[in-house]
Amino acid sequence: MLLAERTGRVIRSFSDVYEVQDAGGIVSCRLRGRFRKELVTVLTGDRVRFVAGPADAGIITGVLPRRNQLVRPPVANVDQVVVVATLVEPPLDPVLLDRLLVVASRQELDVLICLNKLDLCESADARAFLDLYAGAGYRVLAISARTGLHLDELSARLAGRISVMAGPSGVGKSSLINGLRPGLQLRVERVSRAGGRGRHTTRRVELLEVGNQAWVVDTPGFSRLDLDSVPKVELAEHFPDMARLKAGCRFRDCLHRQEPDCAVRAAFEQGSLAPGRYWNYLAFLAEIEELERRRYS
Repeated sequence: MLLAERTGRVIRSFSDVYEVQDAGGIVSCRLRGRFRKELVTVLTGDRVRFVAGPADAGIITGVLPRRNQLVRPPVANVDQVVVVATLVEPPLDPVLLDRLLVVASRQELDVLICLNKLDLCESADARAFLDLYAGAGYRVLAISARTGLHLDELSARLAGRISVMAGPSGVGKSSLINGLRPGLQLRVERVSRAGGRGRHTTRRVELLEVGNQAWVVDTPGFSRLDLDSVPKVELAEHFPDMARLKAGCRFRDCLHRQEPDCAVRAAFEQGSLAPGRYWNYLAFLAEIEELERRRYS
């Protein structure tokens, strides 16, 4: 008897076993033999066709086209990136934050910046941070995983979407997911007293259902993201506070460094463009130019 082909989503994988969920539940699947020979890659988040055999053992027969694909974490079909930051425990790393925002923009993903541990920081510092990034053009939300402050609003912003929780270790990504769905009981560790840095608590990439038809990818903590896929002439497009100014530059290929009649640099010099954002842009630009030099030398 021929088995009916079904369509589902890969929610996690272990070695060569993929757990696929559809309306009928979760089925543990392996790749069809020829896919293994052709080195077909299946990612968490992929929509796949599969047939389920006895004892919930299935075979993946096809991978549907992806809307997008992230490299780190390796996940497909993401709707938005929730960038989690803190001002204390651990202290804010604005360079890493802006790097994450550039990479998300390059992938054409919506971004929500969540300032966690609001209960631990000074209200004036939190307001300055939120005003800075809201003014730059980002959606922002102040929350506290410990007290539950504004977790209902976070849940509403995740509803019906696949979201990647991104940010360095220790900012409370797993704690937020536990707050959204307490039964998950994801592992959480305290920030190291010695270095003020978080320790990795997430070991694999998986989709977690948190209610409201929302799926969240809790990603292993990381400290660096490469910018080698971003052309230098495109970098400013991924800084929305600079992108809205660049039309006023004399030259279309202006890099906003020392070029004459640069509207972006003028805004920086007049104080209407945040200095930290501009300096991070210049640092990223220098990094991209160095990567290009090495690539073509």
